[in-house]
Amino acid sequence: MRKILIGLLSLLPISAYANPACPVCTIAIGAGLDIARRLGVPDSVVGLWAGALLTLLGYWTLKFMDKRNWHFRGRDTIVIVLSIAMVAFAYVGPVKYNPTLICGSFVMDPVLFGTICGALLFILTSKLYQWMKNKNGGHAHFPFEKVVLPIVVLALASWLMMICF
Repeated sequence: MRKILIGLLSLLPISAYANPACPVCTIAIGAGLDIARRLGVPDSVVGLWAGALLTLLGYWTLKFMDKRNWHFRGRDTIVIVLSIAMVAFAYVGPVKYNPTLICGSFVMDPVLFGTICGALLFILTSKLYQWMKNKNGGHAHFPFEKVVLPIVVLALASWLMMICF
């Protein structure tokens, strides 16, 4: 009887707090990169989604800091840059830095290039969503627009990277 009661209580909605500043996600990115390589997905595409994920972790960290009322000069920029820089943990493990020619103009590791592009796309898409929401009187145009917009942009960028690389 007690197990059934505990099971039913676990179904009740409660707030959950995550620690978005841990390197577990970057380790998962490194493991995911190995799996994606075996499936034939280019490293730049994996880096693209990893950059978006790490940027999202930075935004979550900023929201956590806002709740604690932790404010200091340059906080937003520092947190976002440090969260994106967590991709370096992927290079500590089995992922090797492998510089290649990108778009025929410069040499960089495809994972690092994808991470930078993914982070920039996620930031720009977030700014675009806020602009669109403000233009619409503070309301989204459709349900889950905040989620759909970055996923569509990242999917299109992934498709372009699959063609280019």
